[in-house]
Amino acid sequence: MTDEPVHVDREEGVGTITLDRPETNNSMDAATAEALRAAAVDLASDDDVRCIVLTGSGATFNTGADLSALNADAGDESTIRTIAARLHEFVSQLARADKPVVCGVNGVVAGGGIGPSLCGDIVLASESARWEFAYPRIGLSADGGSSYFLPRLVGLRTAQEIAFRDEPVGAAEAADMGLATEVVPDDEFDDRLWAEAERLANGPTLAYAETRELLRTSFDRGLESHLAEEAERIAGLTATDDFAEGIDAFFAKGEPDFQGH
Repeated sequence: MTDEPVHVDREEGVGTITLDRPETNNSMDAATAEALRAAAVDLASDDDVRCIVLTGSGATFNTGADLSALNADAGDESTIRTIAARLHEFVSQLARADKPVVCGVNGVVAGGGIGPSLCGDIVLASESARWEFAYPRIGLSADGGSSYFLPRLVGLRTAQEIAFRDEPVGAAEAADMGLATEVVPDDEFDDRLWAEAERLANGPTLAYAETRELLRTSFDRGLESHLAEEAERIAGLTATDDFAEGIDAFFAKGEPDFQGH
């Protein structure tokens, strides 16, 4: 490992973004937020990357802004705006990427880390993971997409409970309420995270991309217009090699070899 705050690795079609500031609980200063943004842009635009993984090093996923970079005065406005702008572009890139995203929540996630932890299509939580809203403790409101993802995933009332009671949510509870997809024993976490990413990378990534977009935009349309959008997208995929491969494999009772074109 180097001293870089964020590491990007590519292997077998999987692009992994790892926050690596364990000495600060993987918190974000402006440089870290910029490194995250650049990593997301890089992997989202790389045709050889068929799945993106986001995780943290050590025992923490991400705890939001690095509070040691703040002075608790009006001068912090510029710092917060800079971190938020880069963090928000990072979240937007992951949420809009035309490939599946897996979030590996390997430990505590708080504040500005919540939004990134929830933007994946699959969210794996280690047994030791927990979510802490945390903003009220320092007199700030939500950012990083947390106020967008929370009500969509758990409903408005539960989102309000998380935000206004600010009580820690453990891994099992997070899975029960819809924050996480699956809870994984700590000693199996890395292997399970890789297996999930590899499975998605080998899947029909063009179809995944269309489904991601349909799910993300479903709240913006009425039923009839959304049905029309579904029809357009599913019909368009019939011209792809992946569709032909899937149909051939289905009738041959074999496993399809999807290539993403």
